[in-house]
Amino acid sequence: MGEFFSSIDYMMILKAFVVGGILCIIAQILIDKTKLTPARILVLYVTLGTILGGLGVYKYLVDFAGCGATVPLTGFGYNLSKGVIEEVTKNGFLGAFIGGVKAAAGGITAAIFFGYIASLVAKPKMKKQ
Repeated sequence: MGEFFSSIDYMMILKAFVVGGILCIIAQILIDKTKLTPARILVLYVTLGTILGGLGVYKYLVDFAGCGATVPLTGFGYNLSKGVIEEVTKNGFLGAFIGGVKAAAGGITAAIFFGYIASLVAKPKMKKQ
């Protein structure tokens, strides 16, 4: 048991928690202080992650914070752009269409599955304008 705890990188856990938390705080501020709907904020985060991933900037945040940068929605966009870049390198123009879906297949499947489960349990409410 002692071996397990000695192999844990507590500093990386702290960095992941702080970075993921900051991304969540920004989203919560956008929900509370603007008229943006959660769906628009979701699209904004995924788009921002895709753009920053395509420019090669988001990789530095992933290297710094690990799961704190890859688990939030910006990480999903980063994963899409990374997959597209890899597939374009391998397959040319066709990779632009298949790379993102291939790279994010697990995340897409999980989103569909858990979204379905949530739709069975929750009663959604619209934000008052």
